[in-house]
Amino acid sequence: MFVSEKMAKNVITIGPDTKLSDVRELMVKNNIRHIPVVDDEGLLIGIVSDRDMRSAMPSSLLKKEDYEKTLAMVMEHTAREIMTENPLTISVYYTIQDTLLVMRQKRVGALPVIDEQGYLKGILSTRDLLSSFVNVMGIGEPGTLLCILAKEQQGQLKKIIDIITEEKISLGSVLVSRTWDTNKKAIFPYLLTNNVANVKRRLLEADFKLFDPMQWYLDQMPKTPDLLL
Repeated sequence: MFVSEKMAKNVITIGPDTKLSDVRELMVKNNIRHIPVVDDEGLLIGIVSDRDMRSAMPSSLLKKEDYEKTLAMVMEHTAREIMTENPLTISVYYTIQDTLLVMRQKRVGALPVIDEQGYLKGILSTRDLLSSFVNVMGIGEPGTLLCILAKEQQGQLKKIIDIITEEKISLGSVLVSRTWDTNKKAIFPYLLTNNVANVKRRLLEADFKLFDPMQWYLDQMPKTPDLLL
């Protein structure tokens, strides 16, 4: 799936000389956290995030009168002064998976989407990605997420799918994750039913181990302080 299918296309943009008071109003009114900055021709030259706006705000430790006076002066400044110039971007030909990796590695909450000439075509945020994966995984429908620990060998996933289909249960999605044990893998089928007692029983009889999905995730998190940073 390409980002062009999920990105926001009717993007609210600003010019570099837009006052911060107008930027703040646009963010609040439209419930957005990132606003691309474009020049007169529509070329992307920067981006302003809600973090940029917060950094520009006066200290809350100021007395009310001083705070309001300083805030009024700050709001007269322009987007050019706080924007991130030449921001990280993605192409319309990026896939959703590519974009997710970029966001994770670069720790950004949104990415402007541009064409080969640098013209803004859209913007993709973490909210858009989350919505995409909810649709792909079928989580929008009522169901049950299982966490199955299986051996790292061929045929294990097929055995699980066979058991599920033999019970005449539809699958919303199946995800496979690595574990700290190199000889094991965690398989997460999303079953489009809440009646999973027979499936669980048969999986246990087939020598699979079942875990609570959230507890499994917490157990896999690094335990040492250095890794938690």
